[in-house]
Amino acid sequence: MTSTQTILVVEDEDSFVDAMQVGLKREGFRVEVARDGVEALEMFDSVQPDLILLDVMLPRISGIEVCRQIRKKSTVPIIMVTAKASEIDTVVGLEVGADDYVSKPYRLRELVARMRAVLRRAPDGGGSGDLHPDSIIVGDVALDPEEHRVVIRGDAAALPLKEFELLHLLLANAGRVLPRDTLIDRVWGTDYVGDTKTLDVHIKRLRSKVEDDPAQPTRIVTIRGLGYKYERPRT
Repeated sequence: MTSTQTILVVEDEDSFVDAMQVGLKREGFRVEVARDGVEALEMFDSVQPDLILLDVMLPRISGIEVCRQIRKKSTVPIIMVTAKASEIDTVVGLEVGADDYVSKPYRLRELVARMRAVLRRAPDGGGSGDLHPDSIIVGDVALDPEEHRVVIRGDAAALPLKEFELLHLLLANAGRVLPRDTLIDRVWGTDYVGDTKTLDVHIKRLRSKVEDDPAQPTRIVTIRGLGYKYERPRT
């Protein structure tokens, strides 16, 4: 039997906290609540959540900074919660490592569906030792889908879930152009209703890790009007 998954809800509005506690517990989740950014960071290690629902606008420390701090030590799935008009917050949140975002007001059913989709794909934990035989190696980048590990130029790289899935898809299809719609459908799901800028932000983050010069990408290249391609190294 699968153990109950723990959700850390970081939110300071009582109405949303009450709704989350009732709704998520009804869906079978264990819910822990932090009321501000400082409390969220203090609770993270003791709670060890399976997923974090993180509001952008928080007292003391913003949700953006909380996300940035957590990403320094963990790849736990993070879904940002943002005001409907805060596009800049959404983009910044994705850039610092959030896996997805929802806008207020949101429907509980949609939120839970997003959460379950992320949790289904989340790794059980990193492994050590040699790469799995099914690993994908393109040049000096190696990805182990079994143990959710990435090695770039000989160094291990911790990638958030969506970055990992996107890199996996690009490497598995190295040399082929992948249309934007295909990438979004495969990584975020065919029922994804978020902003398509999400893909571009994740590509930017991946380039910062795999490219020698992210400003002049030669590995993850843009094919204008179509999508992206991971170039095979020239021999």
